[in-house]
Amino acid sequence: MDRIKSAKHIAAFSIVLPAVAMLVWPSSVWLLVLFMLWFAAAAAIWIRSERREHAKQLALTIHSLQAAGMRTLNHHRHDWMNDLQVLYGYTRMQKPDKTVEYVEKIRAKMLTESQISKLGEPALVSYIQSFRTLTSSLELKVDIEQDLNLVELPLASTEISEALIGIMNGYRLAVKPGFGEVAVLTLALDWDGQQLHVAFDLEGELIDEQQLKDQIKQQLKGATLQAVDIEHPQEEIRLKAEKRA
Repeated sequence: MDRIKSAKHIAAFSIVLPAVAMLVWPSSVWLLVLFMLWFAAAAAIWIRSERREHAKQLALTIHSLQAAGMRTLNHHRHDWMNDLQVLYGYTRMQKPDKTVEYVEKIRAKMLTESQISKLGEPALVSYIQSFRTLTSSLELKVDIEQDLNLVELPLASTEISEALIGIMNGYRLAVKPGFGEVAVLTLALDWDGQQLHVAFDLEGELIDEQQLKDQIKQQLKGATLQAVDIEHPQEEIRLKAEKRA
């Protein structure tokens, strides 16, 4: 990447020499032709370097997304194996009540996963589904009152998605690591036809509550998502987004 940037800078600065020559001998036709050819060559090098840089950045982005997808899939596979082992154990011990109870637990988990996937914003869905791969100090739970597709609502869904990701990431970095129970952050979403209601409820401790509060304020500055109550992120914060006219 540095070599590409260096090539771009060299191509740009190389134009200075023929440009100075043009100023010294403005009436020279051959210098004008040389300058035009030099400029065209420098422009070609710049454009080629830009394309190579963009291609490398795109490749890095794709690789990062693929790696995140693999980590998420591995976590899901681990969960499925655990569920199968538990069900197999209950079946072997002939405990039908426990089996039914655990199947209901799996069904509820699958329903939540389905609701998350229906949120519509790819970045938000991907972040929530891969959250477990980002930290072991904080567990994320999601409570969606109904099937909710942010893209289909009269809201700035992409902007709201970015704000939610920023806040969740703030909690992820602000939670105090513990050796006992893992802290739990619950994200609740509800649409009443006029407003999107958002709540973050934390069961755990923060390293610095005021710092997180300031970060949330900064995240919401000028955003569609507005603060209703963000005084105590250690406990709960509530936000809302108004329906667009």
